[in-house]
Amino acid sequence: MRVITFACQKGAAGKTTLVGHIGVQAELAGAGPVVLLDTDQQGALAEWWNSREPDKPAFAHAVIDQLAESVGQLRELGFGLCIIDSASAISPTVEQVIAISDLVVIPCRPSPHDLRAAVKTIDMVDNQGKPKVFVLNGATEGDRLTDEARAVLSAAGQVAPIAINNHPDYADSMFDGLTVMETAPGSECAREIEGLWSFLSATLDQAPAQAADGPFTAQRGASA
Repeated sequence: MRVITFACQKGAAGKTTLVGHIGVQAELAGAGPVVLLDTDQQGALAEWWNSREPDKPAFAHAVIDQLAESVGQLRELGFGLCIIDSASAISPTVEQVIAISDLVVIPCRPSPHDLRAAVKTIDMVDNQGKPKVFVLNGATEGDRLTDEARAVLSAAGQVAPIAINNHPDYADSMFDGLTVMETAPGSECAREIEGLWSFLSATLDQAPAQAADGPFTAQRGASA
């Protein structure tokens, strides 16, 4: 089982929306079974999942102090991909999540505040020697700020060639526990997520696997 973590020190970067969308797209693309893990105390991912009618991707609740053991048991249960929504703060909790990840995705909106906040996340990931990629979220193609943000992030690492543009359909779909691939299949937004997952999947294939094993306590559909 491979583990992708979405991490960003700044709130409102769109982590939870991206985790839900990438989890659904990975399942649709045959990368599953996929399980989502919410380690953010706000529990937004758990709330979204509990409002879903489709039962895929799965959701698991883990005790943060037993995170490595939890991920190991998820592997034993037969899941092929685990996607983690981390806390929106720099803390020992985020360090633990990064430590058991194969790939860290850092969402960043094209604003000076987001770019400054990304530095602490970058340092934490680099200190643990983990592969990372940046995803421009809430972007506007051809906009000066978007182009400048892409250039700044490129100096620190690989930037996903697919930016997630600023569109209300992403947030609107989450109200009903869904994603744009389910509410508007074939739309521009759906194609953006499909392209982003293709890139992340190819990047993940090149990343070394992180071993994790041990006892596990989890609940499907539980609040984080």
